[in-house]
Amino acid sequence: MGEETQMNATRGFGLVERARAIAPLIAGEADEIERTRRLTPAVVSALVENGLYRALLPQSLGGAEVPIEGFMQMLEEIAKADASTAWCLGQCCVCAMIAASLDRDTAHEIFNTQPGILAWGAIAHEARAVEGGYRVTARWDFASGSRQANWLGAHVRIASADGVSRKNADGSPEVRTILFPAESAVLHDVWQAIGLAGTGTDSYEVSDLFIPERFTAFRDVPSALREKGPLYRIGTGSTFSLGFAAVSLGVARATLDAAIALARGKHQSLAASAMRDNQSVQGLIGRTEGDLRAARAYLHATANAMWRDLSATGEFSAAHRSAVRLAATWTIHQSAKVVDAAYHMAGATAVFRSNPFERRFRDMHAIAQQIQARDTHYEDVGKAILASE
Repeated sequence: MGEETQMNATRGFGLVERARAIAPLIAGEADEIERTRRLTPAVVSALVENGLYRALLPQSLGGAEVPIEGFMQMLEEIAKADASTAWCLGQCCVCAMIAASLDRDTAHEIFNTQPGILAWGAIAHEARAVEGGYRVTARWDFASGSRQANWLGAHVRIASADGVSRKNADGSPEVRTILFPAESAVLHDVWQAIGLAGTGTDSYEVSDLFIPERFTAFRDVPSALREKGPLYRIGTGSTFSLGFAAVSLGVARATLDAAIALARGKHQSLAASAMRDNQSVQGLIGRTEGDLRAARAYLHATANAMWRDLSATGEFSAAHRSAVRLAATWTIHQSAKVVDAAYHMAGATAVFRSNPFERRFRDMHAIAQQIQARDTHYEDVGKAILASE
């Protein structure tokens, strides 16, 4: 391992240790996060003060720019304490990767003004090119972490001044990411969801907003990168996949641990002995533990193999993208199975809000409904496998 790689790894694991250190605070705030559907000020302050939002920000801007494994482990630790907090943190960390495609002064203005948090939602709508920038009137959805952010972004198709949609050389629509202060938008409180309730994944809207050219970028386009570190070659799409799969592992780990703790002391109704002495329970715990360890090992092995190749060659290939997509999708699905097994193992105990099961059950199934867990990803990977010889 080279000296620079060693330093990056140290930074990554430093963030993991900080995540573990603030996990008890986050766990203590989890009920309030659920009730208010927002991360609490105490949690946001702890994340900011410990530099966790800056995990994927370039070193040139004072960020950690950690290897992907450090980012994944950081999210896993936070998810054990609260899934909504981990989800918002992962979302905003990945959004910060856009800094690698902005000029330095613009990136500094966005990310080095407290709290330096950027959030965005899905690709939608169109912005019209005007002198010096773009104008847009639109509403976007799914902005996890927007309630903590001081900047918002959106991915929009670009139209010329006369309203004609601009195309790339391959005929696809030109899409840019636009960035603007959160105060320029109206946020709509729409996130009434069965799981990940505390993420505040609300909608946001702007009307005839002018976006200067320098506050736009081509997202996930290698030729547009100002930063040359391997992290930014991965792109936001695959980084979201790895990050949210790590969140699912943290939720699964915490839920299974809670079931194990319950089994050590609980007597099932009408049973003469404790659950810990029941062979069916013992076998279920053993198999479920194996499933979880296998999922974690597969995800991290895939991420590490990709990172080694990327660091050596500077290329994030189609094969890497396919491998990451498959591992992340399968890990989320496997984590959901672990949570289901733990939930059912707990019996009637699991349905009470005072016990550590029902929220994690809801959070896990909300995660499994997101784009990173779509079954169509298996079809895409299968198609690629069949096309190769």
